[in-house]
Amino acid sequence: MSGDKSLIFKIFLLLISLIILSRLFYLQIYEDKYHELSENNTVHLESIYPSRGIISDRNDSVIVENKPAYDFYIIPKQFRVQDTLELLRSFSISKEELINKLNTAQRYSIHRPSIFYKEMDHSSFASIQSKLYNFKGIFHSPKPTRFYRSPILPHVLGYVSEIGPSQLNSDSTNYYLQGDLIGMSGIEKTYEKDLRGIKGYKLKLYDVNGISVGSFNDGNDDRIVSNGKNIKLSIDSQLQLYVEKLLEGKIGSVVAIEPSSGQILAIASSPSYDPNLLSGRNYSKNFLNLQTDTLKPIYNRALMATYPPGSMFKLLQSLIGLEKQLINYDEEIYINLNNIGDLAPEGMYDLSKAIVKSSNNYFFKLFRKIINQNKNSNTYVDSRIGLEEWSKYVKMFGLGSNLNFTTSSVSKGFVPSPTYYNSYYGINRWKFSNIYSLSIGQGELLVTPLQMANFAAIMANRGYYYNPNIVLEIEDKKIVQPNLIDIDIDEKHFEYVVDAMEEVVNSGSARRAYSKDLILCGKTSTVENPFGYDHSGFIGFAPKSNPKIAIAAYIENSGWGGRAAASISSLVVEKYIFGEVKRNWLETYVLNGDFIDEED
Repeated sequence: MSGDKSLIFKIFLLLISLIILSRLFYLQIYEDKYHELSENNTVHLESIYPSRGIISDRNDSVIVENKPAYDFYIIPKQFRVQDTLELLRSFSISKEELINKLNTAQRYSIHRPSIFYKEMDHSSFASIQSKLYNFKGIFHSPKPTRFYRSPILPHVLGYVSEIGPSQLNSDSTNYYLQGDLIGMSGIEKTYEKDLRGIKGYKLKLYDVNGISVGSFNDGNDDRIVSNGKNIKLSIDSQLQLYVEKLLEGKIGSVVAIEPSSGQILAIASSPSYDPNLLSGRNYSKNFLNLQTDTLKPIYNRALMATYPPGSMFKLLQSLIGLEKQLINYDEEIYINLNNIGDLAPEGMYDLSKAIVKSSNNYFFKLFRKIINQNKNSNTYVDSRIGLEEWSKYVKMFGLGSNLNFTTSSVSKGFVPSPTYYNSYYGINRWKFSNIYSLSIGQGELLVTPLQMANFAAIMANRGYYYNPNIVLEIEDKKIVQPNLIDIDIDEKHFEYVVDAMEEVVNSGSARRAYSKDLILCGKTSTVENPFGYDHSGFIGFAPKSNPKIAIAAYIENSGWGGRAAASISSLVVEKYIFGEVKRNWLETYVLNGDFIDEED
């Protein structure tokens, strides 16, 4: 029995020995051969970048397209150069830069490709293409980059740049690689998945001389590229160009909307910049210059800047007063100048005259009626009740919200509520006398130009709006139109106020914007600015019947609303409706931009 056990043990040892010898033979022979093959042949993944989707305007004019560029990679193990000086000249780099690039690549891997030169433009590539065979171990890959045909709309379009480490780490789909481009802001970011397409790639075998010896696995592991989807915007490029022309040399913004759809026709912020500055290999330098510019050209004033609405808000106060039956169409009241500063003369005023003359004291009295309706004997409680009702009406018009505008960052502005004043003054420690500046659209109330353009659209529609939108189609698939939002105020009140808005342009503070060929309804604002000259504001729409365009303009530090903002808005409306501007004198006035200390 013991002899059997001994025999079994000897057989077991023999088998173990044979396995070890076999493994040693494999390691010495076959793995040596495999190592030799891996030394002499390299599998190189050549990415095939899709063409990013084209962005066009409502008339199918291309705004953003792609231009060819080339990334270069280096494989240190294969790197051989006979004429180093020629290499340096070809890539416009110094010897020190070459050494640093090579050392960086070697630290990563001597067998795998590392980035050598990013985004060489097509003309530079064409000039060195015939020399590339002299640079062993350096490979190139086409990589489309963004090209903006006209330097318009940069704040809304956004920009594309190389993906950062944090974005790579958060990429759960593992789509992106280091060095890939990604939408960083605006439409480029919001619609990144649609615009980017799907990368393709080819796996190729290269010998030690950097010569392709065929596809890996007969190309079965390759992936076909799929280009990005094209996007069509509601923007009218020609109108946008004209708006940006009028804003040159000024600080402010203009937003124009088609009232019947909420589609944005033009949206401009000034100062602006050429979006091509943020496309290409000089992105970092250019972005830093723009970011540190004291005039803040990157800042999107149309969507992010907040201002008091000023006298434009008197239109909304009028609608609240009419709806709550605190005033009527024919009622006249005597207005003196004892309550609040005013440029309107004292005298008898009905509501229409108060709008046309922009009487601060009239709206002071109206706001007091809105806030203090004697619903509670305690004046503090009564003021709270009145402000709560007022805030609800104001928010119905989209103020205090981002209007569901999702393609860029949007400020909500601010509509003060009892909660705000409770935190500031204390509960039951504030009343009408603490908040009366709201009566004329000043004080804590803040709005954005986008919100005011939407307010103009509400007036044009006589009481309803669609949330402002800017994307019409994605690859010929129409975007569903936003839901109609109805304002709970009788349409007849809107008609009354619109009649007054027409008279504001015909004979009131916006008479500079009058044109015999254009029935423009509007309202001006001279927005108080504690840091310098007042801001000029205007909202309006045209034509009065069946309106085609609603507009808002804020021009900072330019004084009266009837000067800069009303003039610019009137020209933009004329350009859109007629396709040309006939009032050359007004255009010259705006382009010169001398709005301060001018005699009206």
